[in-house]
Amino acid sequence: MLQREDALYQILEELEIVYERYEHPPAYTVEDCAQMTIGKAVHCKNLFLCNRQATEHYLLMMRSNKKFNTAEASQQIEQSRLSFGSAEKLMEYLGVEPGAVGPMGLINDAANKVSLLIDEDLHGEALCVHPNVNTASIVLSYMGFEAFLRHCGHQPTYLHLNKTT
Repeated sequence: MLQREDALYQILEELEIVYERYEHPPAYTVEDCAQMTIGKAVHCKNLFLCNRQATEHYLLMMRSNKKFNTAEASQQIEQSRLSFGSAEKLMEYLGVEPGAVGPMGLINDAANKVSLLIDEDLHGEALCVHPNVNTASIVLSYMGFEAFLRHCGHQPTYLHLNKTT
């Protein structure tokens, strides 16, 4: 296991958050993950985004079967245009590489440089996310996820995203 993955598990255990870990071949996209059977949880699509000037950064979590609509999300957070953030900022802020993007990287964002956006459809669901690497996935309850976010000092903004594929 990589150090960034070990650090996450240590925090989850300290917080007494129950999770299940699944090892798998590298999964770079949500399509890769969708082909795996991983517990009874919602597979999450996680997008690292920024505003036009790249001065504000966001992590958007949504169901894997939803299509990302830039205009829909941008309007709800009152930004003129969202685009994908750089790999450099992803590593700097969340400590992960492309292909391993997920909310568990928020443990590395002590300065709260990244705002968490969550599609309201995920609220209350068991979630399947990468544990800061793309060679494993973890499943945890939404209550456990909320406890993790409180520990990290991140308060999510909930969006209403319509498009499904």
